[in-house]
Amino acid sequence: MGDKTPRFDASYLERKRRQLTQLRDELRKTANAAEAAESDIKLDSASAPREYEDDAQRLDMLEIEGNLVRRDIGRLARIERALEKIAEGTYGLSDVSGEAIPTDRLESLPDALNTVAEQSASEHAG
Repeated sequence: MGDKTPRFDASYLERKRRQLTQLRDELRKTANAAEAAESDIKLDSASAPREYEDDAQRLDMLEIEGNLVRRDIGRLARIERALEKIAEGTYGLSDVSGEAIPTDRLESLPDALNTVAEQSASEHAG
């Protein structure tokens, strides 16, 4: 980590910044749409005659949507951190160890903040 030579050139970092910004905007749009759909479901539920089967389906749908929104919120946080790392000059280095994250991982998952092994260990730790 003592090496001050940038890992990536400016054009690569700019491409990643644009990619991360686009992902962030798409996730925000999806989250806003999910919130609007949840509001519509609650409004429809309040004004419609009560059918317990319909209520069960609505609850199931809200739970699924909630899980997707939680996942997206986690990804939004990783995207924001990756954008910070670009600004700091540490993009592509693990937040856990400072080790270089393989370029192919960053290509497939531009918001990666650590190596595959570190991610796996984190998921197993709970």
